[in-house]
Amino acid sequence: MFHRNISSALLEALSDSPVVLLNGARQTGKSTLVQWLAREDHPARYVTLDDPTILAAIRDDAAGFVASLNEPVILDEVQRAPELFLAIKVEVDRKRRPGRFLLTGSANVLFLPKLSESLAGRMEILTLWPLSQGELHGVKETFVDNVFAESLPARVENTLDRAEIIRRVVAGGYPEVVSRASAARRRAWFRSYVTTILQRDVRDLANITDLTVLPRLLTLLATRTGALLNYAELSRTLGLPQTTLKRYMALLETTFLLQLLPAWSISLVKRLVKSPKIVLNDTGLSAHLIGVDEQRLESDPTLFGPLLESFVVMELRRQSTWSECKPWLFHFRTQSGQEVDIVAEDAAGRVVGIEVKGSSTVGSDDFKGLRFLRDTLGDRFRRGIVLYMGRESVPFGSKLHALPLNALWS
Repeated sequence: MFHRNISSALLEALSDSPVVLLNGARQTGKSTLVQWLAREDHPARYVTLDDPTILAAIRDDAAGFVASLNEPVILDEVQRAPELFLAIKVEVDRKRRPGRFLLTGSANVLFLPKLSESLAGRMEILTLWPLSQGELHGVKETFVDNVFAESLPARVENTLDRAEIIRRVVAGGYPEVVSRASAARRRAWFRSYVTTILQRDVRDLANITDLTVLPRLLTLLATRTGALLNYAELSRTLGLPQTTLKRYMALLETTFLLQLLPAWSISLVKRLVKSPKIVLNDTGLSAHLIGVDEQRLESDPTLFGPLLESFVVMELRRQSTWSECKPWLFHFRTQSGQEVDIVAEDAAGRVVGIEVKGSSTVGSDDFKGLRFLRDTLGDRFRRGIVLYMGRESVPFGSKLHALPLNALWS
């Protein structure tokens, strides 16, 4: 088993919250993690709703089922029985004690408001993503907290060559995939995974008659990873009305396959009207969907660049779940052409800009967007970083740095 860096945050939540929900895409390791916690640090009974008898009992009498449980209890895949949430609310209101219910789910309850509202103020939500690079190699990364600190840690030197970084991008972080030795077996797993999640989970969440559209949509989104979301263009390409397309996109977000990187601006209001960027939850999945391998990415920088950017976005999103500052992630682009790949903002309003380059050298022009942010934001601007494929950590003026890509997890 891989040690999951979110474990300490999960135990902290259980220490003072009556209900904790660990959600995330299927096959990211939720069941493995909560069963390990039940054996080691949080003794609890484990119940899975993948058991048809358990599911039938809950659907017959959710309140009676919850009242009969010996606590603490772990309820796995709770999105399969939404009636559980109201029953748990009643039980928690009757006896409010921390750590009573640890839930897991493969659907984002924030997109299912009736579920999240029923446990408002009673439930803490954490997300388990596919494995981070640190988790794959036994390291708890602190990059997110480091870039918001007063000063950066000691200089990092890259020890990975380009081929190794490309290999990591193509492999992604699904536990089952990274443990498979051959590319053919990894492709077979992804094929089965996509089929299962789109036909089972989406069918459970929504009444969709034509499930053939969703795989086409997911593949189309993979070809546009790192690009701005354009509903009109996607609608024309797929031959779908925009209303239907938006419903399908929401379902892909609900199952955690699709992540949107919102636009950032100095004005909070403007963030709501600018196009987000398209990001899938794992670059291994993206590479599979668009049919590229390591050799293809090595020879085609136009394909590698967007995947590398998505790789960094998702590494930051993973780390944010256990970081101290827990920043929000955005992208930045002006109509005049100034842009920054990733903007991280913490609760104090401090901003870190991050550019991602697939080359082994960095020049002054690569800091153009970061300088714009620095000069515009003044003291709110913490620092700007260009992550690149080279070996050295290099300062590029006030609050600007070029860092090797492996600074993310080293």
